[in-house]
Amino acid sequence: MAQKVSVKALYQALASVNHPEIQERNLVVLGMIPEIRVVGDKAQVTLALPFPNTPVEQTLIALIRDAIVGMDAGLEADVSLVTMDPKQRIAFVACSRGEDPTTVNKPIAHVIAIVSGKGGVGKSSVAGLLACALRYRGFEVGILDADITGPSIPMMFGVHQPPTAGLEGIQPIKSRTGIKLMSINLLLSDENQPVVWRGPLISRAIQQFWRDIAWGNLDYLIVDLPPGTSDAALTVTQSLPLDGIVLVTSPQDLALMVVRKAANMAQHLGLALIGLVENMSHTICPHCGGTIDIFGPSRAEEAAHQIGTKLLGRIPLDSALAVLCDAGSIEDYHCDVFEAVAEQVIRSVPEVASATAGH
Repeated sequence: MAQKVSVKALYQALASVNHPEIQERNLVVLGMIPEIRVVGDKAQVTLALPFPNTPVEQTLIALIRDAIVGMDAGLEADVSLVTMDPKQRIAFVACSRGEDPTTVNKPIAHVIAIVSGKGGVGKSSVAGLLACALRYRGFEVGILDADITGPSIPMMFGVHQPPTAGLEGIQPIKSRTGIKLMSINLLLSDENQPVVWRGPLISRAIQQFWRDIAWGNLDYLIVDLPPGTSDAALTVTQSLPLDGIVLVTSPQDLALMVVRKAANMAQHLGLALIGLVENMSHTICPHCGGTIDIFGPSRAEEAAHQIGTKLLGRIPLDSALAVLCDAGSIEDYHCDVFEAVAEQVIRSVPEVASATAGH
């Protein structure tokens, strides 16, 4: 059966369809039409959405069908949905802001966000320890401290000097072992100065940390998110090409309840869960070597099962880590349990990235 219309003509028609929420950008420019096929009088269009269950999904489908039927009343439009992979999503977000999507692809192999539902569970410590463990294995590693109002990464690594500008952009500060760091605290004249900003300013700062910092070639960029599911978390998930998320909790029921909210947010946005870390899970008695569940019995296995991910490890509460973090020497800390966590993250990242790209 002869084709009633060409693929080129269909792309030209859909290039006149603007996104209903991004009026100055059409669906083709936004990368939302990755494939069109024509079989006889039927146009098979693939619509790529940045996140599953996008509110304007049905509106987009209707606009596509109207544009196709408007070319020829005898044409049928069959629209199928896919979810963008992380790199497609970052290009979509850049294009929606009027940026050139080809300039946002950075030589960073993997981007991992460290997320907690609430504060006080040791999320930044886990981010720092993961970066150290990866660096010890010879990887090039960076940490983007996205906790704008509560930055703690510089103090943990003993880094206090401001960054400098270079030909390729602002240069991140290197730690003693070569981990590249960027945090709002490095830009303040007084690191005790509070950052009293509203959500849009915080989001803009995070975007600049990603876009304007000369990270160079990295195997892993660890993003330390602020607790909760606020603007900052949404900015990172929408603006950075995340390979996956590591959830951090503590044994208390309250912390577990709130981390489930963070997990639901990630799943709603189509982001891969690498796994759950239970921090401050227990402590080791210095006299007998026994395990003491100071915050009650662990529920980490149950929580991981409920949110559909795996338990990466249960990290003990260790005063030695607190002392080293206060001294800016987190890179001197060693924990066999965390080494096992790092190994699981390394093995899991290619798997979760492939799974996300296939949706």
